Formats: sequence, C-alpha cells, structure tokens
Amino acid sequence: MTDSESERLVSGRRREGDADVALRPQTLDAFIGQRRVRENLAVFVKAARERGEALDHVLLHGPPGLGKTTLAQIVSRELGVGFRATSGPMIARAGDLAALLTNLEPRDVLFIDEIHRLNPAIEEVLYPAMEDFQLDLIIGEGPAARSVRIDLAPFTLVGATTRAGLLTNPLRDRFGIPLRLEFYETEELVEIVARGATLLGLALTPDGALEIARRSRGTPRVAGRLLRRVRDFAAVAGRTPVSAFVADAALNRLDVDAAGLDAQDRAYLWRMAEHYGGGPVGVETLAAALAEERDTLEDVIEPFLIQRGFLKRTPRGRVMTRLAWTHLGLAAPASPVPDQPDLPLD
Repeated sequence: MTDSESERLVSGRRREGDADVALRPQTLDAFIGQRRVRENLAVFVKAARERGEALDHVLLHGPPGLGKTTLAQIVSRELGVGFRATSGPMIARAGDLAALLTNLEPRDVLFIDEIHRLNPAIEEVLYPAMEDFQLDLIIGEGPAARSVRIDLAPFTLVGATTRAGLLTNPLRDRFGIPLRLEFYETEELVEIVARGATLLGLALTPDGALEIARRSRGTPRVAGRLLRRVRDFAAVAGRTPVSAFVADAALNRLDVDAAGLDAQDRAYLWRMAEHYGGGPVGVETLAAALAEERDTLEDVIEPFLIQRGFLKRTPRGRVMTRLAWTHLGLAAPASPVPDQPDLPLD
C-alpha cells in the first residue's frame, strides 16, 4: 500500500486506525450484501458440516474493504472450528508455513490475506498441503540434506486477494470455491451504516445514514470509517440525532463530496479540465503535473473515477467524461473528444 493511499479517508485498504472489529457481523445471516456469495457459502458450509469434512479451499477476491476477512472468520464460526490468520508477505520461509500448518486441528480454517504476494518457493510447498494434506520439507544442506514428509490434519485454506490476476494458475486451480466480491449498492450500505450506528450508540436518522452511505464508494470499510468521523463531529458540536444536514457538514469538512470523491480525486479532474481541456492527456504528463508517481494515479486515483464514469482511458490518453465536467460545475467543451475503446485497468 502506498503512503498516498494509506492517508486517504476513502481508501478501501485497512488503516492502522480502523477499529472495525466491533462492527463486523458474526454470522452469514447478519452479513449484509454479497447475496450470491452468502447463499453459496451457506450451502457449502452446511454440506461440509453435515459430512463432518473440511470445507474445500476458498478463494475470496475483489476490491479492498468488501468483507473478505470478515467472511473468512464467519466461515470458521459457522463450521465450529478454529481460525488462524496470516498474510502472504509474512510467510517468508517454508518453516513459517510448516509451523502454521502443523498446528492446525482437523477442519480448521487457515486464512491467508494478500495471498498473491506469496513467495513462489512457498507456493511449491503449499501445493501438496492443499491437495493431499501432506507437507514435503527438505531438512539440512548439501549431502546431508534429506526429504521429510509430514501428514497434516485436513484443513480449509481461505485465501484473499485484491489482485486475482497475479495468482499463478497452479495455485488458483487448487481452490475449489472461488468467490468474487462486488461493490455494494447504496441500499446495502444504508443498512450497514444504520447497523454500525446502533452498535456505536449513535442516534442516526434514515436520511443521515443515506448521506454517509452514498459517499462510501460502495465499500463497507469506508462507510464504517466515515460513520466514526461523523460521530466525532456530531459529538463535539452536540448535534444529535445525526441528520443528513449534520452528516453533510461533517463530510464536507473531511473533503468527501456527494459522489465520494476526495481532494486528490478532484485535484486530478481539475488539473485535466483547466490545463488540458479534459484530455486526452498522457498519464506521465498528469503525474508530473500533480507531482505524483504514475503508479499512484493508476492504482489509487483512477480506478474509482473510471468505475463511477468520470474518466476514460483511451489509446490517446486520459479523457474526462461529461459527467465529470458536470460534477465540477463546468461546461463541457463544445467539441468533445470522440469516445475511444477502453484500455484494461491492469
């Protein structure tokens, strides 16, 4: 995660100050949104529990902040088994993986976040563990080295990634249950915000919940973060219950506008509008103009603008859409740039 992304209030990535554990649902029935994922998981979990077997390995992929970690914890809770969590970058050696796997009880869930960042050498050790519940390790060095095979208790690996395309084919193929999480609808986020307000003991009106939800970029983690910040402003100002007016005032002070764009998003669009007539303009030129790294623009700022229809990537460069001009309160050029085929985000 880049420093620029970690500082943004509207980033879906987990931040150090995120205390969202208390807001997390504990069961599939309490989990709001992702209906298809929930329904399928409920079937798979019930079948595995009735057979007394370990659930097949699960791959959860999608943008950050949509509930992958929460779903992994719910799966272990619904199965009535233990839960161990780690992340790909933390498993540096085969011995680290062996320590995790050999300490699992039968049918336990092992959760590996950012699994796309696993070392390739670790992946090779993981393959037989996932398929045959066996661990092949090399002990010693040189002529004295020998291979040791360790039998493992059947377990369920739940892998989470925001970059499914970076997974190697052999690893991806070993997950029997691949599930993609999608951005949430505003109505679902309203439910999540209302539930969070109840858990936080905050009096929140329906229109206040809607105001926070529609600025949350389709992401529950962002919704929870904005809710906590609105609560702070409301508490200091003595404004309860929190209405749409109060929430709007607080979020405006946080530089999160009605479409969920923050100061960095708007600076990007303003620079395109004022200096380059809305495009087309190359990403390197924009990076230099904004004093940002190209990767920051492509990975942090542009994806949401493209998703919301404010920006297009074309073979000639970045182009603002009419929706972006309207959002900035500006008149679009009289001769708009003709639409070009989109380029892939990656």
